[in-house]
Amino acid sequence: MSRFFFNDRQQLVNDAIEGVIISSRYRNLTRLEIDPAIRVVVRNDWDKSKVAIISGGGSGHEPAHVGFVGRGMLTAAVCGDLFASPSVDAVLNAIVAVTGDRGCLLIVKNYTGDRLNFGLAAEKAKKHGLKVEMVIVGDDISLPDNKQPRGIAGTALVHKIAGFAAEQGKSLSDVKEIAQQACDSVASMGVAMQTCNLPGSVDEEGRIKGGHVELGLGIHGEPGASTIDTQNSKEIIATLVKHLRQKTGANAKLAVLINNLGGVSSLEMALLTRELAHSALKDQLAYLIGPAPLVSALDMKGFSLSAIALNENFIKALLADVETAGWQPMVKHLAMPMQKHSLLRREVEITPSDNAAVKALVASVTKTLIGQENHLNALDAKVGDGDTGSTFAEGARDIAQLNEQGELPLNDAAALLELVGDRLATVMGGSSGVLMSIFFTAAGQKVGEKKPLPEALLFGLEQMKRYGGADLGDRTLIDALQPALEALKNTDLQAAAKAAQEGADATAKMQKANAGRSSYVNSGNLDGVKDPGAVAVAEVFADLVKSVA
Repeated sequence: MSRFFFNDRQQLVNDAIEGVIISSRYRNLTRLEIDPAIRVVVRNDWDKSKVAIISGGGSGHEPAHVGFVGRGMLTAAVCGDLFASPSVDAVLNAIVAVTGDRGCLLIVKNYTGDRLNFGLAAEKAKKHGLKVEMVIVGDDISLPDNKQPRGIAGTALVHKIAGFAAEQGKSLSDVKEIAQQACDSVASMGVAMQTCNLPGSVDEEGRIKGGHVELGLGIHGEPGASTIDTQNSKEIIATLVKHLRQKTGANAKLAVLINNLGGVSSLEMALLTRELAHSALKDQLAYLIGPAPLVSALDMKGFSLSAIALNENFIKALLADVETAGWQPMVKHLAMPMQKHSLLRREVEITPSDNAAVKALVASVTKTLIGQENHLNALDAKVGDGDTGSTFAEGARDIAQLNEQGELPLNDAAALLELVGDRLATVMGGSSGVLMSIFFTAAGQKVGEKKPLPEALLFGLEQMKRYGGADLGDRTLIDALQPALEALKNTDLQAAAKAAQEGADATAKMQKANAGRSSYVNSGNLDGVKDPGAVAVAEVFADLVKSVA
């Protein structure tokens, strides 16, 4: 099946261009009405009094190139079909439409089709008496022996610098010179773990193996230079930075564009930006652009870094305001600011104490939850948002660390339960952390009132049910926890473990969840899948039996 939203494949690019134009906040874009096959978007406030800047290429790299049309960047963008160069006629019509006496500069990515079609259009335009110059961007450094390096995301930096020069009223020769300087000063390299999906294509397993990334993957899905056996963000950034520094030098002050190739989440892009800021490039890093998609490759699961060696002219040009939909303002790179704030602490201080048996029980519970992280996440991915294992493991790691460091009141059950409740509210995410905090805190209060532990734990459960709204049969961890605690009160731990397992197994047959994320999932997806929270409870009780045997 295709993994691409579209209506009419033949009209896809035309329809997308219309969407960009009608949503432009500056209301400064228009499409030349010539022929449906000629897709040229131009500034509607252009008066031909300055050098025109024209770029373009295949569609699928949005916001490039239409998203860079506007004051301070491109005068016009010529759009081909997906990953296909626009025709000579399309480029020629764009040149004629926007070029005045000052002439125009074509900024072309270094691909054969683009070079040929833009080049021939330039020669034809000259026969019309127009002054036309062209620069070719070849910023990709992933294939060092290639005599024709590809033009990738660094092209956006050339657009910005040339557009600023033209906006200042500089001559065509001056605009070309500074654009060429920019081309010579920028280096880019990309990486991806999955290639892109084309409209109408069958969803097939890609050539990149799981757990690997491809270095130097092209923006049309072309194979990269090499494959790396890691998806670790720090290691990947270090690899890219190593190559970029070899190209730009170890002393140049740099602006780096962090470009999303289309399919990377905002969370990951923020993380990658952080890794860049702490990389070997940190002392050279003067400015950041992004993270954002600027020259994308449809939905490719990858990103690229483009570094440009700065001078005063480049800095001024890159900082200048523009009126475009796609450009991201350049910002000065500074260390993350921190504001001191006093941590709100418990009113009652806890005194650590030793108890070897309790220490072993705590270690058993936390080890079980940490070890079950991936399994519980996989279960939750089928019926929820896929984070149950990580949520419980995060809380378990915190308690395990306190246990190992001897910071728990192991010989005071009431204080221990309350401390666990306090920590889980802090370190566990979402509603699960709050619910477990209520459970342990309430149980600790009852133990402090000299109630037996099983009775106290049942009280904690009742408080959890009261505030959480779930009950037995609602397909939650309560379906394993309640029968386990009731069995613990009436018989022993082994019976509790058996009851917990039976309760967890029963959730697989429940066709409707009445609480939690699973309540939004239809019954067909729930059938045969155990509730991950209930499974966690069952695993904890099972391991407790083993640990005390």
